[in-house]
Amino acid sequence: NLELTFALIKPHIFKNTYAFRNIENLMRSEFTIVKSREVVMSKEIAQNFYKEHESKFFYNRLLTFVCSGPSFAYILASENCIAKWRKLMGPTKVFQTVYTHPGSIRGKFGISDTRNACHGSDGPESAESEISLIFPDFSFDDWRRRQEKVKRKN
Repeated sequence: NLELTFALIKPHIFKNTYAFRNIENLMRSEFTIVKSREVVMSKEIAQNFYKEHESKFFYNRLLTFVCSGPSFAYILASENCIAKWRKLMGPTKVFQTVYTHPGSIRGKFGISDTRNACHGSDGPESAESEISLIFPDFSFDDWRRRQEKVKRKN
């Protein structure tokens, strides 16, 4: 079954044309890009987006960073999409990832645990929530109906 996930290319990567193009080419080769757009997160959206981290020491630094400039958001689709995107991103802790997963997106382009190049949903519920927050006009029901039609044709 096809699955959707939310992916975000963070501001420091979106500004870096070389890194951004590399990551986008990887996405295009591994996923169907259902929808994408440039987004500048307001503080309110960022607070909703990262609410599970509210009590953590890095929360304010994360909000400041993600609101610091344009990011690029995607809805990706593929089989096992969430796990696949998370594997390509690599672990969150960049200083370890550089050694343990040097070929991952974060291993190549991450600068710190906050400036770790990208974000991906950690499960189906967070994918729906994050997609709805950044792509409020996206209809999951319409997308599922289209997928069912394609499945029936095949």
